[in-house]
Amino acid sequence: MENYVLTEFDGRVCRLTLNRPEVLNALNHEVFTQLQDAIKSIVVRGDEIGCVVLAGSGKAFSAGHDLNDISSGDEAQHADFEASVLEGLASLPQPVIAQVHGYCFTGALELALAADLIFVDSDTKLADTHSKWGLSPVWGMTQRLPRRIGAARAKDMMFSSRLVEADEALRIGLVDRVVPSGSLSDEVNEYAKAVAANSAHSHHVCKSIIEATDGFRIHDGLDYEYTNSPGACNDMADRLASFQAKAAAKKSAG
Repeated sequence: MENYVLTEFDGRVCRLTLNRPEVLNALNHEVFTQLQDAIKSIVVRGDEIGCVVLAGSGKAFSAGHDLNDISSGDEAQHADFEASVLEGLASLPQPVIAQVHGYCFTGALELALAADLIFVDSDTKLADTHSKWGLSPVWGMTQRLPRRIGAARAKDMMFSSRLVEADEALRIGLVDRVVPSGSLSDEVNEYAKAVAANSAHSHHVCKSIIEATDGFRIHDGLDYEYTNSPGACNDMADRLASFQAKAAAKKSAG
């Protein structure tokens, strides 16, 4: 069996790489099956993993859903499963960063939108081309895209199927960071390691409260946070003790 999703660990950072470069990492059922297995392995490791990076090999993050998969009818059979895999990615307690380069179209954009943050290089092009092919979204586009960029801008992308360049994507909030071409992997690795060094418990709390209160009015959201946030997390005492020990050592050395 081909390895369509590569899993690598670097300290507390887990990197998942789509690996069908000969077809620009087009997404088919087997890719989603392997992605689900990778997500399950992250869940099993728990707090051993502090940050997850999702990337693509070769020339692009992904050109989108494999059109052969769609034309064969397989897409209709597997749509619920594939949507559940995206939900599994979005539901990970760890921060998830989509490292996007080259192309990120339609199904690939739905996959990237399931991440917490999207970093791109300056050559990246993004689009929702469902209407170009006479398709309707089944992996979350109508819900996640408007929440990122607003309903009117989402409709513009959906109705026109136009390409969105990296600079515009940053301006409208579709992506969170644009870096020079050739520097994306290094930038994401540095950021991911910094995130992983912070408290996994704090990350879990923040993600869960943001998810639970999506769409709440501000007062209801504040009430939920006051009620459900633990305040000090499980590792606070150890982190404070470590900081104080380093400060004392530095003072005595100086």
